[in-house]
Amino acid sequence: MIGELLQGLDYFGTAVFAITGALVADRKRMDLMGFLILATVTGIGGGTLRDLLLDRPVFWLTQWEYLVITAVMAIAFFYVGRPFRQRAGWLPWADAVGLSAFCVIGVQIALSMNANPMIAVMMGIMTATFGGLIRDVLAGESPLLLHREIYASAALIGGIVYVLFAQWLDWPIVAVIAGFAVTLAVRGLGIRYHWHLPSANG
Repeated sequence: MIGELLQGLDYFGTAVFAITGALVADRKRMDLMGFLILATVTGIGGGTLRDLLLDRPVFWLTQWEYLVITAVMAIAFFYVGRPFRQRAGWLPWADAVGLSAFCVIGVQIALSMNANPMIAVMMGIMTATFGGLIRDVLAGESPLLLHREIYASAALIGGIVYVLFAQWLDWPIVAVIAGFAVTLAVRGLGIRYHWHLPSANG
């Protein structure tokens, strides 16, 4: 059951992140190829970095359905996404959902390879944030990862919660739910109340 839950969450996170890539492409008035590129790198970028660092086969080279998901999201939003284009304010919330899903997936995959818990949390953060980083760089925007907002720190907290439940308490299903929920809650509160981390100048 846990395997099916994580697989579904991974597909879901890929679709949501692909949508955020398509929304950014729309804001930049890109053509269809631009939509496809931004949707794809956002959807699979974090997992690609994770797999390379963990020295495991890059997932989308053998699981072609991930590329299909990103392509479908890009094409759908290019042709029929007009209603959503008028509500760009929900982009941070869609990104928050993808962040939460990929945080959990990244931590779990690292733990399944017997990685140290601290390394597993780092893999969760990278899986959750690197796709968005590539998206913002390609779109010529300041990467959200480098802002003062509660972003990577939300994945850090969610990743720690996942490790606590999955490895120390051995409650894998609770770990998935709690890790996702905590990451989303922390990021959501940051969006809602404009929380941010202190900077060098205060």
